[in-house]
Amino acid sequence: MNKSSFNKFLSDGKIADAGSKILVACEESQVITIALRNAGLTAFSCDIQDCSGGFPEWHFKEDVFKVLEFEKWTHVIMHPPCTKIAVSGNGTYAKGKGRFNERLEAVEWTQKLWNKAISVCDFVAMENPIGVLNTLGKFPKPQYIQPWQFGHGETKKTGLWLKGFKPLEATNIVKGREQRIWKMPPSKERAKLRSKTYPGIANAIVNQWFLKSVGKEKIIKTEYKQQTLF
Repeated sequence: MNKSSFNKFLSDGKIADAGSKILVACEESQVITIALRNAGLTAFSCDIQDCSGGFPEWHFKEDVFKVLEFEKWTHVIMHPPCTKIAVSGNGTYAKGKGRFNERLEAVEWTQKLWNKAISVCDFVAMENPIGVLNTLGKFPKPQYIQPWQFGHGETKKTGLWLKGFKPLEATNIVKGREQRIWKMPPSKERAKLRSKTYPGIANAIVNQWFLKSVGKEKIIKTEYKQQTLF
């Protein structure tokens, strides 16, 4: 979808809730976008890759900085690339390693993205695994969450940097601390699979940030046209 088709989409009256225009940036999987749509909210994903969630009509294959200018977004949720800035990449990108400059460039890009988003929107959330953003950048203190707090018996410590949004509350603490994501074997799809949002976390985002405030909290059934890990 480009800007002109986006404007036509708005004018055709196909939006369930014209009061909200939510951008889920750097999300090719569309997990959160689909959960938001299933709740009757107006959401679009954005990535430089084609979407794998099965709904290209809700997807901008565009540079995120351009998409942030397309519309006055009421809420922005972002998942910037984490390979070079997560602690899991320290073996390649840490200080003293040959590709440390790439880490610095990735932090700088992510900082520009955060600064741009908070300059154009009052409600911004950025998600990334535990990494070096607060060490090498100028970001607010994050909230850290785990999948096992939201119904998935696995570990993947993830930070949420927030402007306007309240911290997420755990919804379903379960047993199990499997490091399944970390143990994934090498493959062409490994990066995409590792970056997918857990549905339990997506449901918490929808309920707590968008529905709870208007008394509509409910379980959102997230549907996919393509098979995912979850």
